[in-house]
Amino acid sequence: MSDYDQLVADTQATLERIACDFSPAVFASSLAAEDMVLTDLILRAKLQDKIGIFSLETGRLHKETLGVLDRIKETYGYDVALYKPEQAAVDAYVQQNGLNAFYDSVTMRKECCRIRKVEPLKRALSGNKAWITGQRRAQSTTRAALDVQENDEAHGMTKFNPLADWSEEDVWHYIRSNNVPYNPLHDKGYPSIGCEPCTRAIQPGEDVRAGRWWWENPETKECGLHVVDGKLVRTKSVA
Repeated sequence: MSDYDQLVADTQATLERIACDFSPAVFASSLAAEDMVLTDLILRAKLQDKIGIFSLETGRLHKETLGVLDRIKETYGYDVALYKPEQAAVDAYVQQNGLNAFYDSVTMRKECCRIRKVEPLKRALSGNKAWITGQRRAQSTTRAALDVQENDEAHGMTKFNPLADWSEEDVWHYIRSNNVPYNPLHDKGYPSIGCEPCTRAIQPGEDVRAGRWWWENPETKECGLHVVDGKLVRTKSVA
């Protein structure tokens, strides 16, 4: 068995274990390439009754990203659950600070992320034993210490990163080998895709997350989904 085949087999085994031992669980999909790999693995194995799939519809996503939802429905016959921010909180932020105040400071940007992503995430995770992400160690300096299984004390549950060991090449090899649908922005220089005003295409040789919040330092480039009190919430790994 090749290293790649072993990687896929190990990931499949992790998902099977989650479905068996940590149900109900949910997969938080950003609809990016990594998340489409996990979506394919979950739905091919028919694990959706034990592992639900949801996405955070922030209200500022690219039309191409929203189009991936239709591709998933067409390909797998599955409807991804959507969680949206509280409209009153969005309206208050915009009224007090302006529509694009997140460009003004890291504090303003993180508050926008809190309203549009962090608060909806808490609702999405409620009632589940574990949650799954598509994070990989190779994505950025903030994720270099990522573990496949972690104890997420902030949410009081277990967190899994089944693709932690995967490279960018592994992700795309899986997508192309299995004809997995993906966001067309990836073909236009967007390896990492978030909200439209906070994401740009990158130049050759740049870090894969260089296009996310490109006006900030690399050390601050997390939206808060994996951060509590300014620190990444992967304080305890699980062997």
